[in-house]
Amino acid sequence: MKSASLLLLLLLSCARAQPRNTVTFWALGREGEVVAQMIPEFTRRTGIKVEVQQIPWTAAHEKLLTAYVGQSTPDLSQVGNTWIPEFEAINAIEDLTPFVAASKVVDRSDYFEGIWQTNVLRGRTYGIPWYVDTRVLFYRSDLLAKAGFPDAPRTWSEWRTAMKSLRSDGHYGILLPTDEWPQPVILALQSGSPLVRDEGRYGAFRDPRFLKGFDFYVSMFRDGDAPVYSRTQVANRYLQFAEGEFAMMITGPWEVGEFRDRIPADKQNAWMTAPMPTPDGQPWPGLSLAGGSSLALFRKSTHKAEAWKLIEYLSEPAQQVHFYDLMKNLPARRSAWNAPSLNNDRHLRAFRLQLDRVTPTPLIPEWERLATTIAEYGERAIRTRLTTAQVAAALDANANQMLSKRRWMLDRRDREKPQQQAVRR
Repeated sequence: MKSASLLLLLLLSCARAQPRNTVTFWALGREGEVVAQMIPEFTRRTGIKVEVQQIPWTAAHEKLLTAYVGQSTPDLSQVGNTWIPEFEAINAIEDLTPFVAASKVVDRSDYFEGIWQTNVLRGRTYGIPWYVDTRVLFYRSDLLAKAGFPDAPRTWSEWRTAMKSLRSDGHYGILLPTDEWPQPVILALQSGSPLVRDEGRYGAFRDPRFLKGFDFYVSMFRDGDAPVYSRTQVANRYLQFAEGEFAMMITGPWEVGEFRDRIPADKQNAWMTAPMPTPDGQPWPGLSLAGGSSLALFRKSTHKAEAWKLIEYLSEPAQQVHFYDLMKNLPARRSAWNAPSLNNDRHLRAFRLQLDRVTPTPLIPEWERLATTIAEYGERAIRTRLTTAQVAAALDANANQMLSKRRWMLDRRDREKPQQQAVRR
């Protein structure tokens, strides 16, 4: 009798341990609340249940790392696309290349190439773009028209001329908060700077291409075209923009809704968006950042097939449009932009054009720390009159220190590769 009881207990225990037809999905910020509204249709179609856990953006990165260390990762998670290299480096996320190759839904050719590339490391795909963002020019169309520019400037020289004219009319040409990194990085990328070199082993800030972009950035402050304000020194940038204190900003798609809500009614027809200007002689639009969030499948998942079906569902153009209508996050699929809610929105046209000219920041785990350092030294150059050469040397020194572990890992990989190849032979 005792043996039979033990056998029954064992069988019940095994039954409870069998994989359930349920996928755990971590979504960040308000996205977690909104995507939950889309799950019932997925469950109706597939029979797969989904447990959505909403994680605050401020805690998400640390929580995902903690879950990895504790071997308690979800099946699937939303991740900022700049996090992909870090989670791949620790072997936390699944290589999705074979899933993409076999999929009839996830069509790589329908994604913006620069955005897709944020998920690709050494030719393998580790995330599927869910929604995208990039930075464009928000500008006062009435003030630029008065300054002689009925359309937004397309080249750096036109941009500088417009800013000079605006300054003579009593307006700052542009707001560039001194403690933000995207603006100097965009200008450096437009100049052809790789930011890092040798597979991310070293900084490349003394490269002439970085110096060109950084010089242009700092000169806007030194010439009086941009006020020397940090983010905390801007009291209400929407009101200041509406009052004409400054005529342009470089920012992202989340601002479209903010401008519509916060700019006074009598100025709602006086602002517009445009793709980024470009260095003279280069194709327009100028490059901008490939940002957004991706969907990543964790290696420890025991429900990979089911989780992949959820990725496919959220990747369908119709679901991308639905998510935009609910959340206003821009779709990652080109075909989704044919929807009237996107195609007919005059303020979104610049984003659609810009998304064809975006590029990833360096695909290294250390990027976010490095980006913060770029902002810190950019502000020093603006406020203390450090030369560009001094800033570049300091950035290289800081970057090389940050990247020391990466150099060690890559050098070790390169030493071991011939041995591994010899063993295979």
